[in-house]
Amino acid sequence: MGVVGSARKNGNTQILVQGILDGAKLAGAEVEILLLAGIELKDCDGCHACWRGNSCAKGDDMNDLYRKISESDVIVFGTPVYWYGPSGLMKCFLDRFVYFNCPTNRPQIKGKGVILAIPFEESDLGTAGPLVEMFQRSIRFLEMRHLGTILVPGVTIKGEVRKKDDVMKTASQLGREAAQFRAAH
Repeated sequence: MGVVGSARKNGNTQILVQGILDGAKLAGAEVEILLLAGIELKDCDGCHACWRGNSCAKGDDMNDLYRKISESDVIVFGTPVYWYGPSGLMKCFLDRFVYFNCPTNRPQIKGKGVILAIPFEESDLGTAGPLVEMFQRSIRFLEMRHLGTILVPGVTIKGEVRKKDDVMKTASQLGREAAQFRAAH
């Protein structure tokens, strides 16, 4: 499952995530892309209804997504760097993973593979450092497996990442490798 945390439809983040998914599909995987900008996603307020065995109290699209996430072997998180962190859409989505922090729900996420796809405007790779660290800590905490990261500095113009053949080849290769991964459920 590819998750696009950019509000820019058909932008660099979506293209990069789709490149990974295309590689996985070529290797025989079933793939799906989720555009966070196209779903109803409310902020987590820490009510812990999910910890009491209930559906999320927010009543938005996330309740259906928990099932899809649980059924996926690999999740590709795609977000541009916004102020040295993820986009607001991606942060809101990640905050809702408190559902998987519950001991009852942890087995649904534990062992899943994660790929990070991060395009950004600046040319310094260090720009993505705080964002990558946040993801790595979250992945470890949820006992998921980090399968790879693709950082693409220096992309600003919509669709510009398509012109970077080496990047798109790397994205496809990450997807092919992800297709071989099976989550330990």
